[in-house]
Amino acid sequence: MNGKKLRMRRIIDARVGKTVIIPMDHGVSLGPVQGIATINDSIRKVCQGGGTCIVVHKGIAHQLNQDIMGDLGLIVHLSASTSLWNEPNRKTLVGDVLDAVRLGADAVSVHINLGGKYENEMMSQMGEISSQCIEFGMPLLAMMYPRGENIKDQYDVEAIKKCARVGAELGADIVKTNYTGDIDSFRDVVKGCHVPVVIAGGPKMDSEKALLDMVRDAMKAGAAGVSIGRNVFQHEDISGITKKLVDIVFSR
Repeated sequence: MNGKKLRMRRIIDARVGKTVIIPMDHGVSLGPVQGIATINDSIRKVCQGGGTCIVVHKGIAHQLNQDIMGDLGLIVHLSASTSLWNEPNRKTLVGDVLDAVRLGADAVSVHINLGGKYENEMMSQMGEISSQCIEFGMPLLAMMYPRGENIKDQYDVEAIKKCARVGAELGADIVKTNYTGDIDSFRDVVKGCHVPVVIAGGPKMDSEKALLDMVRDAMKAGAAGVSIGRNVFQHEDISGITKKLVDIVFSR
């Protein structure tokens, strides 16, 4: 078994091909917001809830308290932009796969926005990182979104289908993208992408029921799981909402 397959087993449950990823890389884009200001505490609660893995930037990964990680897998995020900039959709690389190897990561992730004037830059970044992933046997999670001046609706089915397929075509092992809003259309997204697809959670939802219903429908459509950040780490009961997500994802 090669290195990529071994690492993949730590971010997607090999028995059922499902995963519950909790991204906590928002400190770069948003700052020390609720839920990640004291990130070790939130990570401990995600672990208690049975989450599969977390996503953080290399600085946080370097300082992680290993005692709280338990069986959580580690994904190191390599893309960044901040809310202070006038073009936050323009992501840039802030690390490489070798950084992740040194940190003992199980995977890396990149964020790619398609449909704007900087699409070509981010696709080039994706190509560079995916080549490094092949060299080092490192799984790649690609966060693929339709965002930019050419995108009228970031939940448009055709745009999301294209984003997911581009991620797979450029070397992603897992694609994260928006849920389209209904089972039939998202089934088409999954069908057109030959690697596992997980759904994003997006901004903090007002209703826990709406979140859980979305996850149930995505799983019915064939999703491999979820990659949900703010709706977990900003929840009043982090371990509880993580467990609810785990129960839904792994029940199918």
